[in-house]
Amino acid sequence: MNGRRDRHWPLTLSLLAGVVLMLFPLPNWGEILRPYFIALILIYWTVDGSFRVGLGTAFLLGLFLDVAMASLLGQHALGLVVMVYLVQRFRSRIRFFPMWQQSLSVLALLINDRFILLWILLIQGSRQLDWNFWLAPFVGALLWPWLFLAMDHIRSAARSRAR
Repeated sequence: MNGRRDRHWPLTLSLLAGVVLMLFPLPNWGEILRPYFIALILIYWTVDGSFRVGLGTAFLLGLFLDVAMASLLGQHALGLVVMVYLVQRFRSRIRFFPMWQQSLSVLALLINDRFILLWILLIQGSRQLDWNFWLAPFVGALLWPWLFLAMDHIRSAARSRAR
């Protein structure tokens, strides 16, 4: 049982780091450019497939983010569940894409999440959003190759440590 806990530390630590990065206060210009770190990390672990990251994990993380960020309950949960479902559905294709195509796939997933968020905000009666609402997915797609390499290094270090 202790070996099983040792095996899951990269997943747990990366998700915790993603939550911290999402909640870390930034100036206004930084908030606009902040990538959706939790989504990027969930995309990585879902594509990787070494852990069973599924819809339940995405839903619980989304609910936690909703409470921590004081947003509408279920807002982040819905976006993350749809995102993880799409990644699971197309995992076998995304996994073998070259890095530039993976970045474009991540961009499409993050823009899809923004459309879900926009839909929820419009149902709430929120005002129209500015053009900078759409910047964060592009920053996330640009960050994807480096995040992928860092997470891949952490995963391989954990595997070699477990042996």
